[in-house]
Amino acid sequence: MANLFFFLVFFYTITTLTLPASGATTSCRTICGNIPINYPFGIDEGCGSPQLKGMLNCSTDLFFVTPSGNYKVQTIDYEKNTMVVFDPAMSTCSILQPQHNFKMSDIQNTIIRPSYDTVFALLNCSIDSPLHNRYRNLCFNVAGHSCDELYTSCTSFRIFSTTAPSGNGTVHTTPYCCFTSYDTVRVMTMNILDCSHYTTVIDGGKMAGVGPLDWSYGIELSYSVPEIGCDRCRKSGGVCGFDAETDIFLCQCSVPNNNPTRECGGGMTNHGGCNSTNYTRLLLAMLMYFVYVIL
Repeated sequence: MANLFFFLVFFYTITTLTLPASGATTSCRTICGNIPINYPFGIDEGCGSPQLKGMLNCSTDLFFVTPSGNYKVQTIDYEKNTMVVFDPAMSTCSILQPQHNFKMSDIQNTIIRPSYDTVFALLNCSIDSPLHNRYRNLCFNVAGHSCDELYTSCTSFRIFSTTAPSGNGTVHTTPYCCFTSYDTVRVMTMNILDCSHYTTVIDGGKMAGVGPLDWSYGIELSYSVPEIGCDRCRKSGGVCGFDAETDIFLCQCSVPNNNPTRECGGGMTNHGGCNSTNYTRLLLAMLMYFVYVIL
């Protein structure tokens, strides 16, 4: 009977010492298509920063998810904290798309919004557009470029050019357009602005002397997320993530760890000391055995 009891105590101790902690996972993918996925981004449950959870979707390609649609991710620069996405529903020099609004959630507007290098070109605006009247100051010059360049250089925008009679024959006329920042389209819809189409261009000082056919079309997002404890996790071979229930930082390890809150492989606690939980269980098991023997 005593041997049986000892065996049960020993079995309990061994199994509790080797059980992985709840919340530990090995499912944090680090690439989608040809784009590396590092902190603060994550495409799996509990991976990356909790502030950005649910914002990326990985099918065959990586997409940035907003209230107005899914935008294909072209590049992520982890040193500059920028991500370039492309809006498949916006117009470009080669294709004219229906009217479309670009909208982001409140949290996205706070931590991952279009950078100041992203220029929104609003096209085919009416003469009654607020941008042509009361809010004309929201439009600015971009490296010396004009609206006429877009209407004459881009095949898809030539439809907006019209001809009108004049004293010397006919002249080409183009509707008003506006180069503006994201803040303009963030607070006012395309209907309010009374413009039928838009396109976005990434300036970055590269638009000077370059025609619309060679512009870099897309939206550059600039993000800022705290990186608390992530370096320590990465150096130990883990992937920075969070507990799905509490959103508390969690180091995701490829090998199950009893306490993978900060790093992998070291059996460390939140304070960097030895994992006292296992020792407590061992002492408790030994105490139960000795109590049995004495009694």
